Amino acid sequence: MQQRKAIRLPDEITLQQLLNWGSRFDTCMLLDSNSGNTGQKDPLHAFDFCLATGSISNIEARVAPFENLYRFHQDCNDWIFGHFSYDLKNTNYKLHSDHPDHIHFPLLHFFQPRYVFLSNDDCIHLYYHTDHDDEKSAHIIIEKLLTQAPTASIKAAAINLQQRMTKAAYLESAKKMLQHIQLGDIYEANFCMEFYEENVIVDAPGLFTKLNSISPMPFAAFYRLKDHYLLCASPERFLAKRGDRLISQPIKGTARRGATEAEDNEIAAGLLNDRKELSENIMITDLVRNDLSITALRGSVQVEELTALKTYPRVHQLVTTISSRLDSRFNWCDAIKSSFPMGSMTGAPKLRAMQIIEDLEKTRRGLYSGSVGYVTPEGDFDFNVVIRSIQYNQSTGYISAMVGSALTAGCDPEKEYDECLLKLSTMRKALE
Repeated sequence: MQQRKAIRLPDEITLQQLLNWGSRFDTCMLLDSNSGNTGQKDPLHAFDFCLATGSISNIEARVAPFENLYRFHQDCNDWIFGHFSYDLKNTNYKLHSDHPDHIHFPLLHFFQPRYVFLSNDDCIHLYYHTDHDDEKSAHIIIEKLLTQAPTASIKAAAINLQQRMTKAAYLESAKKMLQHIQLGDIYEANFCMEFYEENVIVDAPGLFTKLNSISPMPFAAFYRLKDHYLLCASPERFLAKRGDRLISQPIKGTARRGATEAEDNEIAAGLLNDRKELSENIMITDLVRNDLSITALRGSVQVEELTALKTYPRVHQLVTTISSRLDSRFNWCDAIKSSFPMGSMTGAPKLRAMQIIEDLEKTRRGLYSGSVGYVTPEGDFDFNVVIRSIQYNQSTGYISAMVGSALTAGCDPEKEYDECLLKLSTMRKALE
């Protein structure tokens, strides 16, 4: 029977050492809650950070992706880590994506890791797979971690991202989106644009470390899949499962931090009382309630916290927490499928919003607006929303950062454009 055993790592081994070592594998994922840096301990987080690296088995499914993923997890009965691309919407809703894809992450990829490092309360354990390693080989890994030479960073010039869509083009497309809202086709839509550069060389682990220090977020992620990299500073949870309880935490409402305490408090109070931002959040809350109800026990869907203010190093956010109880007729993968893609990155109604988004955006979203995370052997999981992220294709030298904001009847396209630039500022600073 396949199983894992744990061995405690010496206290002097750091997260940076683990990332340097783990990122040498073709498949690697680091999930960092940044619990010590955000000032906010999330009780739903199962660990302070987790590093999964090496691949025993994996799955990429284009046909019946969610159903095949569920069977894959049943077969390996182990931890799995991976991603859902936004373009899985095409299988869920019979849609299409015609825009160019410059990064080329697969639609779905999950892997059963050879090694899992879990950190809780300043204690790190290595969970090794007994079919492939034993305690002796685990100690060899520890020795390598302790004695590895520092990884030399690639010295590269600052990367100045180009706009795929000019400001004038953004404003024109935003006006077209508002026309759809005025006609009653949709009530809200998340409209995104890409910033990019070509033929660049990036030290991906080093860039992630810089991004994570600039903007430590509770759903930060470093993800390597061969030549494809995701460097993520996400503040948002898509969906988590603990036992039969499902939790979604959509974000709608963003404001900058102030230069002084007084200004910061004023900005935060303004966000909490902004009717436009509040209405955005409530509309998506209703959408998420509907998504969760598909797999929920009757009467179990509830809003636990509505438009709560969360403050992070660079922004204030309005976060709502919605939960449900999973009906025993459904499995954990059914719950993800029925909620994907997340409402905060699509709009309401979801199907029509996605159709209009495809018409007006200029780039295929790919992993942006998708999700990365993990599933435990028991079928619990936690997945983020891939935003505030850099994607990099090492083989082509293409680097991309996408940003977006929600458009509603009461929005000002100029202000929405400025909000996109605010969100982009973190990635731009990391690339300096």
